[in-house]
Amino acid sequence: MKLDLLVIGAHPDDAEICVGGTMLLYRRAGKQVGVVDVTRGEMGTRGTRADRDRETSAASAALGLALRENLDLPDGRVEPTIDARERLARLMRAWAPDVVLAHHTEDLHPDHAASGELARRAWYLSGLARLAEQDGGEPARRPRRLLHFMGHVPFDPTLVVDVSPVWEAKCAAVRAYDTQLRPGGAGDQGKHFLFGSDILARMETRARFYGERIGVRHGEPLLHQGPLPVADPAGIL
Repeated sequence: MKLDLLVIGAHPDDAEICVGGTMLLYRRAGKQVGVVDVTRGEMGTRGTRADRDRETSAASAALGLALRENLDLPDGRVEPTIDARERLARLMRAWAPDVVLAHHTEDLHPDHAASGELARRAWYLSGLARLAEQDGGEPARRPRRLLHFMGHVPFDPTLVVDVSPVWEAKCAAVRAYDTQLRPGGAGDQGKHFLFGSDILARMETRARFYGERIGVRHGEPLLHQGPLPVADPAGIL
């Protein structure tokens, strides 16, 4: 299947939390969207692997995803190995997305940073003709754009996507990850998270901050390496 947008997240729920609104905007425009989760989140303090798999299926349905795959790399131990980056490049060639969104390569969570680097390398490798020939699958195709979404480390974004029209639908998709939103027991105070346990509240704070910067209610910040072309400047000024 040909995708318009591919999102690569380290753990199930990363894609929804960081760019769920962007994915929903693509879907509402009739575009095809897919997600690759790098791990199954099996090292998480809350929930089991089976819980995460069930929640991921529910979130995928809420987003209307065309495809969702998992690289099954070990949670907490993600590395952009040759095998991993070539497997991901193979998926990029097969699905031929126009745009790829992935973690920023600077993040306090090592899996996030490593997954961002993995995506960057796979994005480049997907366009190498001889590697594609050796692989024996689809011909070389490099997605037109690679952008990074924000994790634990803020950056000055290249652009901010107005996700105000789909904000409630994004929240509904994130709520599919029920085990990650509620305490796992009497002693769970969310201390395994860097900045507290309330994911929805932190998601709202970020979206309101970056939304205000572009004059809307909710925004999702993205970073592109280098300038982006504008065909019609009068349309954005």
